[in-house]
Amino acid sequence: MRVTLTIAMMCLLSAPFAAAQEKPEEGFVSMFNGTDLTGWEGKPAGWWVEDGAITSESTTEKPCIKHHYLYWKDGEPADFILRFKFKLVGGNSGVQFRSEKRPEWDTWGYQADMEAGTQWTGCLFQHDRNGVVMRGFKAQIDEKGERKEEPFANPDDLQKVIHQEDWNDYEVSAIGTKIALRINGQLMCEVDDRDAKFSRAKGIIAMQMHPGPPMKVQFKDLRIKIIKKEAQ
Repeated sequence: MRVTLTIAMMCLLSAPFAAAQEKPEEGFVSMFNGTDLTGWEGKPAGWWVEDGAITSESTTEKPCIKHHYLYWKDGEPADFILRFKFKLVGGNSGVQFRSEKRPEWDTWGYQADMEAGTQWTGCLFQHDRNGVVMRGFKAQIDEKGERKEEPFANPDDLQKVIHQEDWNDYEVSAIGTKIALRINGQLMCEVDDRDAKFSRAKGIIAMQMHPGPPMKVQFKDLRIKIIKKEAQ
């Protein structure tokens, strides 16, 4: 009887904690309903929902010949914090933000990068500039494109934080000219980007399917906290 009462008391005491754990993050709104691609737009048959996650895959039988992106349709935010989970098996992918649509489901802009290898996950990529800032570094880029950077952590040590072929939490913070990427709670890179030619203050959010060897990428639990909708 005492055992039964003890278990009951533990359940009652843990209930408020469980409820607190399930409480949505303040200010964040969901970007994905977990069931279908409502609110998203991409290459026909290029993306689908599998096991509650947005999914794309390239196989030997059906390879991805040209990269393409899945666009979020609900806005082009300026300042925001974006959070999601990703799982990547093989290949390369990423999440575009403050980006521009291009023909044939293409984009141009910033990308929170990820790959099955050990170089690019947690790096900030951008078309034309490639690595804007690499994992383990903080950088400042002035209006002329001149940069100063310094290491804050060993890139190989940060790589150990990443769960290969398993789910990871990714956070993109874009506030003013400052961008920071975090994976599983660990800062991966940071930049103050004031480049007059290449920096971007707002734009679309999109997910990448990359050509190459067979691969599979999945995204879920996408949510965003918009701090400023429009760039000034």
